[in-house]
Amino acid sequence: MTAPANQVTSEVGRLRTVLLHRPGAELRRLTPRNNDELLFDGVPWVARAQEEHDAFAAELTARGVEVLYLDRLLADVMAIPAARDEVIAAAIDDPRLGATLRHATTAHLAGLAPEDLAAALVTGVAHDELRGGRGLAYQLMSRGDFVVPPLPNLMFTRDSSVWVGDEVAVTSLAMPARHRESALTAALYGHHPRFAGAEQLYESELEHLEGGDVLLLAPGVLAVGVGERTTAGGAERLARRAFARGLAQTVLVVPIAQERATMHLDTICTMVDVDAMVMYPAVADSLQAWTVTAGDQVPDDADDSELAVTGPQPFLVAAATAMGIDRLRVIDTGLDPVTAEREQWDDGNNTLAVAPRLAVAYERNTVTNAALEAAGIEVVRIAGSELGSGRGGPRCMSCPVAREPLPRLS
Repeated sequence: MTAPANQVTSEVGRLRTVLLHRPGAELRRLTPRNNDELLFDGVPWVARAQEEHDAFAAELTARGVEVLYLDRLLADVMAIPAARDEVIAAAIDDPRLGATLRHATTAHLAGLAPEDLAAALVTGVAHDELRGGRGLAYQLMSRGDFVVPPLPNLMFTRDSSVWVGDEVAVTSLAMPARHRESALTAALYGHHPRFAGAEQLYESELEHLEGGDVLLLAPGVLAVGVGERTTAGGAERLARRAFARGLAQTVLVVPIAQERATMHLDTICTMVDVDAMVMYPAVADSLQAWTVTAGDQVPDDADDSELAVTGPQPFLVAAATAMGIDRLRVIDTGLDPVTAEREQWDDGNNTLAVAPRLAVAYERNTVTNAALEAAGIEVVRIAGSELGSGRGGPRCMSCPVAREPLPRLS
């Protein structure tokens, strides 16, 4: 069969292809000493996390979704010299190392076979695993320290890239523990034959912007959360570029609390139908949005174009107006404040739409899931007791690469 075209214009068009990363040995690097720094709330049971992820992928495959695995694609491109150079340069771009240790690390990584290099970049390289380690920085490290830190958050593939139309935004991740993830996704999109010809809408060296903050509400309508991980500057630059390339007509910029519980917009709300979303009840009435549209364009320089900004107004009102519908339905979960806070913390609002009115959700959020079903949404329940220790749900763990298009709402 011919692979689906790489294009995403909504959150709910039938999912054809998705990029996942099966958690692996990088999770075994987590300890009570480093889990906070590596952005995990605890030390997960790795075998169980893998079982849960395999079940997630199996549910998608059973519904006709092509699953691409990031580590396998990465191993493919590590046979390409230019791609190897890019990711090795990113791995040694660390002020902790010093010149001597950077040279030694470069030599170690450059000598690895493609699959071994891909594994090392994800799993990390510990002090005692480095061949030819030398230099003052190396001598002062403890045996368990990492020369190249692991990337346990790589399984949250939504954050390091997001497709807008037929272009991909390689994002700029805010937290130091995640900076290198964008180098890996950039190598995939820049060198793998599967993505040949794909234009890049955004680059990792720009203002902070994370994919969990970008929702494609409808064809031509984006919502971008601004909070702990995405800056206003990142939202502004994405809007300019999307307008200049004809990928969007309206961008809603939505401020969210700069807290771990609401690190991304998709921890607060996700689309489950063409005109419906599930949303954390505590913010449903208070969430605001600024409406951004294209102003006068500066020829040949989209990054300096003028933007028209209006607002703020209630997010749900602004979204319905931008989408061209009377109202955007919010699934009423009927949750009391305590249960709502618990299920929001457990990613109850972080669903992945496989098609309109068909969504994947963590099974533990029983009240939210029951409310979705009462509203006519079929819920595919998956286990997530170990996967959720990194604070991410089914949407966070998936980067849609191809969805069937939806007609514009009217």
